[in-house]
Amino acid sequence: MSSQTIHILNGPNLNLLGTRQPEVYGRDTLHDVETLCRRVAAEYDLAILFHQSNHEGEIVEMIHEARTEGLGIVINPAAYTHTSIAIRDALASCEIPIYEVHISNVHRREAFRHHSYVSGVATGVIAGLGIEGYAAAIRVLSHAEKRPNFELNP
Repeated sequence: MSSQTIHILNGPNLNLLGTRQPEVYGRDTLHDVETLCRRVAAEYDLAILFHQSNHEGEIVEMIHEARTEGLGIVINPAAYTHTSIAIRDALASCEIPIYEVHISNVHRREAFRHHSYVSGVATGVIAGLGIEGYAAAIRVLSHAEKRPNFELNP
């Protein structure tokens, strides 16, 4: 694993992007997200490990694998954002920056989506930019090594 690798982790139902609620999530597919992430990462000579799972335990395992290696984690926990203490605890064990990404603006949606278990352990949160939120997180992470005093989990 290169220290120049970004782990991009996607939660449940994101495999249905482009067809599930396009009025909320747009018409871009998960493949489009991956293509965008790889293109932006290549601009900075970074590698991407891109994963999606509908299973909470698999996402926890992915976090465990990534927690000390690589440049950082970009995670869209999807519905697990609002329900999973297990994912939150796994992320809390990470020694690398974590960016929580949401395609929609969760704060303009149903009240139950306003609380995130992940935000409290994330380095930053990006919501409402569509799939460009992933690109923004990669761009921020591209500078992570250049900021030695960068606080990971204040």
